[in-house]
Amino acid sequence: MFIYRTVSLALIAGLTTGSANAAGPKLGQAAGDIEIAVVDIDIAPDGDGLPKGKGTVADGVEVYMEKCASCHGSRGEGGSASALTGGIGSLATNAPVKTVGSYWPHATALFDYVRRAMPYDKPMTLTNDETWAVTTYVLWLNGVIGRTDVMNAQTLPKVRMPNRDGFIDARDGRPK
Repeated sequence: MFIYRTVSLALIAGLTTGSANAAGPKLGQAAGDIEIAVVDIDIAPDGDGLPKGKGTVADGVEVYMEKCASCHGSRGEGGSASALTGGIGSLATNAPVKTVGSYWPHATALFDYVRRAMPYDKPMTLTNDETWAVTTYVLWLNGVIGRTDVMNAQTLPKVRMPNRDGFIDARDGRPK
């Protein structure tokens, strides 16, 4: 994440501190606080970077139906876009189904992805509370949390995803 973040911030700094000219963007100039804040939205698995706000399943149903269901189906079963639900326990079979519930190792990654990339036709247009609501609803659809659970910066990092232990830490010393 550090390398990605550093490169991203460096690129944004160069692209936003001046217009491109014949020599290209003005790389190497320091980005201002506003320029950095626009792209400094990554969320770590431990929750570092999560914004204020909260989400409930009830709020999530409303936002999801309005902004997500047309592509992902009313219950995350898929449509023109990938399924978000199902497949838990299928990864070790001959027909693995990779969804949020079956594949993703950290609930914080769901918040991060929804915040950055959804809705597909209008990415980064959801408010923080809408993102919290959709995240909560999708986790509930997958049976990962209860109907009355509230997700926020304190509770989301504590959610244990079904495939949490299905990934190998690349920093474990094995040759790549």
